[in-house]
Amino acid sequence: MQQGASAALPTPRAGASRRRSHPGGRHALPAFFFLFFLFVVPLSVLLLRSVTDPVPGLDNYVTLLTDETYARVLFNTFLVAGIVTLVSLLLGYPVAWLLVILPSRVSRWLFAILLLSMWTNLVARTYAWLVLLQRTGVINRALMAIGVTDHPIPLVNNLVGVTIGMTYIMLPFVVFPLQTRLATLDPAIMQVAAISGARPSQVFFRVLLPLSLPGIYAGGLMVFVMALGYYVTPAMLGGTSNMMLAELIGVQVQTLLNWGLGSAAAFILLSVTLLLYALYVRSVGFGQLK
Repeated sequence: MQQGASAALPTPRAGASRRRSHPGGRHALPAFFFLFFLFVVPLSVLLLRSVTDPVPGLDNYVTLLTDETYARVLFNTFLVAGIVTLVSLLLGYPVAWLLVILPSRVSRWLFAILLLSMWTNLVARTYAWLVLLQRTGVINRALMAIGVTDHPIPLVNNLVGVTIGMTYIMLPFVVFPLQTRLATLDPAIMQVAAISGARPSQVFFRVLLPLSLPGIYAGGLMVFVMALGYYVTPAMLGGTSNMMLAELIGVQVQTLLNWGLGSAAAFILLSVTLLLYALYVRSVGFGQLK
């Protein structure tokens, strides 16, 4: 009887079990439409305008990649982003390591200072560096007072000023991923390497640095991608000879009303960003990016 009763009970269909195992699928539709209408549609319009304004074709992209002036702007964009990323990593790694090894009371204060710098208005921070770096600013006066130079050094309206200002702004975006990664490492690994006879430099380059590479990759990618599209700091601290792609887009759209060329430049910037993201995910993995 028990066998007959069990045989008479209806068995759930495979499709029904799959629907029950993914109950939130239909709830993702609003998010899908949100992303579609606020991201996919505007980007499609941007791409369409870049190949149709003023005439259909790829003339805007050809102009950007072949014209000497625009090619120099592209080169400056990648040069500044690369320099800022490198300097941020060189300065951010020791700070991240200090956050890990310092007593918790001190590290919390240092962490709070970094957060406070991020929360301060971007224009205010950039203007503060403009005041500090100008010919009559505090930095030039201090350098002349201690005898480093006998005349003011040009620190603004050039690559030096842009690098200093952007590195200061980007530094927390390197420190936090690195600190998170370094905090997960077991200190016993370094102790074992030291007991085995490794010198401090060998412990760093052969043990600590390879283990912290995911944090370096994540922080470096974040800074490089953000630096590619930066506008305020290069506009205030740089000059016309150091114009970056975001400034070029602003000039083409707002001043010259050249929507086609500006759209093409914006789409190139977006394509490079997505390519870098895809290469990182492919080489390191999406889990390490998170």
